[in-house]
Amino acid sequence: MSSTNNQRADALDTLIADATRAGLLPSGAARPVQDVRPWPLVLMTAFGAWLAAIPLIAALGVGLESVLRHGPGAYVVAVIVLVAAVLLIRARGVSLFIEQLAVPCLLVGGGLLGYALFRDCSTHNASLLLSLACLLVAAALPRDWLRVLLGLLACSLLAVGMNGWLFHNDPTELYIAWMLALAIWLGVHWLQKQAFNDGRGALVATFLESVSTGWVLAILLGLVAWSGMTFMLGASVGSGFTGEVARELTLRPEGGWYAVVLNGVSVLLAVAAAAWLLTHWPSLRQLPAIGVALVLIVLAWCMPALGPVLLILAYCLASGRKRVAVAAALALAWIIGSFYYQLAWPLASKAALLAVAGAVLCAMAWLATRGKVLHLVDSKSAAVAGKPAPVRLGLLVGLPGLVLVLAVANIGIWQKEQLIAKGQAVFVELAPVDPRSLMQGDFMRLNFLSLGMLGAEVFADKGAGRPHVVATRDARGVANIVRLHDGKPLAQGELLIELTPKDGRWVLVSDAWFFKEGEAARWEKARYGEFRVMPDGRALLVGMRGPELEAL
Repeated sequence: MSSTNNQRADALDTLIADATRAGLLPSGAARPVQDVRPWPLVLMTAFGAWLAAIPLIAALGVGLESVLRHGPGAYVVAVIVLVAAVLLIRARGVSLFIEQLAVPCLLVGGGLLGYALFRDCSTHNASLLLSLACLLVAAALPRDWLRVLLGLLACSLLAVGMNGWLFHNDPTELYIAWMLALAIWLGVHWLQKQAFNDGRGALVATFLESVSTGWVLAILLGLVAWSGMTFMLGASVGSGFTGEVARELTLRPEGGWYAVVLNGVSVLLAVAAAAWLLTHWPSLRQLPAIGVALVLIVLAWCMPALGPVLLILAYCLASGRKRVAVAAALALAWIIGSFYYQLAWPLASKAALLAVAGAVLCAMAWLATRGKVLHLVDSKSAAVAGKPAPVRLGLLVGLPGLVLVLAVANIGIWQKEQLIAKGQAVFVELAPVDPRSLMQGDFMRLNFLSLGMLGAEVFADKGAGRPHVVATRDARGVANIVRLHDGKPLAQGELLIELTPKDGRWVLVSDAWFFKEGEAARWEKARYGEFRVMPDGRALLVGMRGPELEAL
């Protein structure tokens, strides 16, 4: 193992020497000293340093409370702590404990500086000044991971500082802030290239690379949050604390009439992304790749956050920044999924647009595969050789999967139709829910009164199977849930209803009623849920009824 490490070190020394002679690195450049300390030791020491820093910082805050609360004392202490932390991180030969202790000190100094700035300045000015402070501290630190984090924080503070200058409480301005951050990111990369070509700016180029990585990650996160909730995320996180936090972080209200300009900006950036890739990758200059680019450009008009992410993805792919490209691809998937929740579009229109886009992409993929087969494999010669042609092999593999999908879907439809036709009609009274959550776009939150009477007993562990509740019906067919089924025979007039797991709790079939967009007023009158129930307890929610059980 040691001989292999020595060979790698020698190869790196040779590479550095060649780069120095070519003028790509400054004279005297040497291989950086590698940290050979075992990572478990570093991790445990860092954990101990953080534990020691907490009471130390608390005691410092109590002792200097009067100094920090008013006047310039907070600035003086913040600068002292930041300088001390930077010096400890830059120092060589200090103990590992002292080195790790500098990281929480860095956070304390930055937090104290932020407190003082937001106390004495407006939110905009404080955010911009703190963003500049993050960049200055990043320039003084030799650790790449710290520079990435500070770059992310600096970009986020820039967006916060710009938000609210032109329009009050409008998401358009936040989008403009991210576009400015994107322009700065592209300009920094141009400066980085110039510095590296100079031969004397290798250190500057390294600093810019680390900070710009955090900077662009902040842009991606900001555009993801600005685009809103992605497809099916609301159903996954549920309605608890996690779901509420996710919805607040991804909430984007509708902008004014000028928001349509954002669509044009998104299209221009998407066109720039396509041109950038076609310029740097000539192999993409063919019909399938151009067709994919056109589809994404059309989608960029509908999703303003899509164009900037496409440009980031194209730039990172062309420049070999694979990790950032992966992050951009994930952001791309999120933003396309968020198109589902754009309530300004009818659901049918959104589905039709995405279906057409998917069909075009499938056609482009088929053309690309067909072109590959025609150029690389002759189907006739393959058949003569006793080998199936690639296209036929693809059909043999894909056709059974398609048949299986259709079979599963149609069996599920048939089962639901049988339940509707043969099940008993049962009505369950609705309980009031949070008015803010009653109507959310194209579905209505449901809560059933009788089920809530069971209390925490419903959440008890009932084994691997689903629990059932026992209900009785009055003359109108309105059900009254009386207890959980304990396996004993039912009395005369009682029936079983199976519960369904949802967000860590049990519900009657569903906790939502979905309806066509624009029909909210029709369903606001709902007071009962209409079910079809089979003798074994299987149930299906088939409609809503009014106060007198009238159909809505």
